[in-house]
Amino acid sequence: MLTLFGRYLLGREVAVSAASVIEVFGRVGVGEHAARSTLTRMVNRGLLVRQRHGRTMYFGLTERSERILRDGEDRVWKAGAVNRDWDGIWTLLGFSLPESWQKQRHELRSQLTWAGFGPLFNGLWVAPGATAVDEIVGSLGLESHVRAFHASTVPGTDVDQMIRETWDLDAIAAPYHAFVERWRDTETELEDGTDPLVVKLVIDSDWLRVIRDDPRLPVEHLPADWPAADAEALFLRVDRRVDQEAARIAERLLDVRPLIAALND
Repeated sequence: MLTLFGRYLLGREVAVSAASVIEVFGRVGVGEHAARSTLTRMVNRGLLVRQRHGRTMYFGLTERSERILRDGEDRVWKAGAVNRDWDGIWTLLGFSLPESWQKQRHELRSQLTWAGFGPLFNGLWVAPGATAVDEIVGSLGLESHVRAFHASTVPGTDVDQMIRETWDLDAIAAPYHAFVERWRDTETELEDGTDPLVVKLVIDSDWLRVIRDDPRLPVEHLPADWPAADAEALFLRVDRRVDQEAARIAERLLDVRPLIAALND
């Protein structure tokens, strides 16, 4: 759902009718009930707003979902899956939370994992690059319990070993291998009546799931056969093949109206 909204509504200040969303998802094989339930859940989670025009319900993006989608755009189209430009800087983040704060600890660790951090030691996490942490910490209200630094390793530190001990490289690589296995034959099948919009939505969603848990570790410290580059090249080739025709289909199917920002239900 976020892929659909992000690709065809982000930045347009419009809302889309539930009926047209359901029609698009029907092409992907998702039933009406599941599509409607997803729209409702996303409203309840603050990811979509609702507005009614006559008897028709329309849905638009919120500030929160726009931030999520912009971050996804940056990861896919700007940062990429392979970190070739690492400058040797690490971000260290230490935290100390009361034992009773199990929920806050879980939320912080989840946010840190999303941001590319790994657990260097108990209560001390590390990420490659100068990663901004103020939004993560501020959103959880943990400013007084967290300290963060930008640092570099001293000579003699075995960075390769540190990475292997901090991150599960096999677990990070596995989704890339699975992505290639799933999509490698798609290029030869696109001419056989494949729906370009379906391919666009599914492959973009698949790719974002692959890279969202990848901390983008510096490539010079990864195994020589690291699969991210080949998987990314495959994604880009397939996406470009279907992009223009998918956009034309979406323009025809999606019923949009200007988004009334003041309405949230």
